[in-house]
Amino acid sequence: MELAFKITGGIKDVPMHYCPGCTHGVVHRMVAEALEELGVREKAVGVAPVGCAVLAYNYLNNDFMEAPHGRAPALATGAKRARPDLIVYTYQGDGDLASIGFNEIFHAANRGEKITVIFINNGIYGMTGGQMAPTTLPEQVTTTSPDGRNVAQTGYPVSVSEALATQTTPGFIVRCSTHDVRHQVQTKKLILQAFRNQVENRCFSLVEVLSTCPTNWGLTPQQSLEHIKNNTLQHYRLGILKAPEGE
Repeated sequence: MELAFKITGGIKDVPMHYCPGCTHGVVHRMVAEALEELGVREKAVGVAPVGCAVLAYNYLNNDFMEAPHGRAPALATGAKRARPDLIVYTYQGDGDLASIGFNEIFHAANRGEKITVIFINNGIYGMTGGQMAPTTLPEQVTTTSPDGRNVAQTGYPVSVSEALATQTTPGFIVRCSTHDVRHQVQTKKLILQAFRNQVENRCFSLVEVLSTCPTNWGLTPQQSLEHIKNNTLQHYRLGILKAPEGE
């Protein structure tokens, strides 16, 4: 009988503590499966910053380092340059990467660092109380924008992937989503490709994943998935924004 499903050894056998409906756990499994399928889990090193993303080292079964807020790309750069044989990746949220860490990610991409970045975009600061993030949608209510984000005062949501894709340096920049099974399957393929790029020493790779935050959005898990479909996708288009030549 053909085995249709198996538990990946890339995830630790411990209870997860993410809020119900949060899709961090879904992306964790995709990362774990990609590393196993490529046969590189034993030489993979993750870098986690501040925020909900920092919990990744409790669940992903590979070596991890913790970086100061926003500085994961810098730490990953040092690790990869010191040990080019390692598979180095960062796992960052939007409050971290798109705010205090934007300078770090922009220059890491511009230098063409051979690292992989998993960028979780849920449009809000999750761990610290639900404040408005650079990626918060127009009119979206947060604890620091109780009347909704006023774009006349705070600007429009920051499009990190589009900004990185404008650079001359070759790179793999994609945006995908977790709001239904079809898109989750596509997200897994793109994460796998991002890690394959590093295995083949090809280019800097960033996978932006549109994710949920039911607790801070004030929605049920199902409503959160619909929120991505009906609202987030209107501001953040999915697809491959940049790819190296020949891909």
